[in-house]
Amino acid sequence: MNIPKPLALIILVPFLLLSLYAVYQVGYWGIFDYHRHSPAGWQVFSDLVVALLLVLAWMIPNAKKNNRNPWPWVVLTLTLGSIGPLAYIVFGSTSDENTE
Repeated sequence: MNIPKPLALIILVPFLLLSLYAVYQVGYWGIFDYHRHSPAGWQVFSDLVVALLLVLAWMIPNAKKNNRNPWPWVVLTLTLGSIGPLAYIVFGSTSDENTE
């Protein structure tokens, strides 16, 4: 995956701000609670889980290939969702830009 760092940063900053606003409004668990009340919410949450698992399937080998510890990024992804992979790209070494 070859995502330019500036693009990842352009996505990360507003998404992080939106996430902070959401947590401020409803709390961390409130974000999950919103999705448990209907099959549509279950589908959206399940879709997010599938997408993040696919990203982790790329991110873990990529981190190892670039001599980076993948586990902080895995924990960040499992607790904060898309913020983890976006931060992984933004804060990655320059050698990440030339990897698949």
